[in-house]
Amino acid sequence: MLIAFDSTQQALRAEMLLEYAEIEIDICPTPKEITAGCALSIHFPEEDLTMVKDVIVQENVEVRGIFKPVESGYEQIEM
Repeated sequence: MLIAFDSTQQALRAEMLLEYAEIEIDICPTPKEITAGCALSIHFPEEDLTMVKDVIVQENVEVRGIFKPVESGYEQIEM
């Protein structure tokens, strides 16, 4: 799963919060299929989706969206 952002500041803030929550994450370039204002995205395991959503909502992190890889690229999922 992938979180895309509109600002680098929000991406770095999310990185810190998710690491603090002990969620396994990787910073990666935003795929070209996803239009976002920030070149950084966060990759995380699908089994951590509920915890990731909780952190984003509780901490008011501004995200472009959460995306799931599919055959044709990426599909945005509901927050």
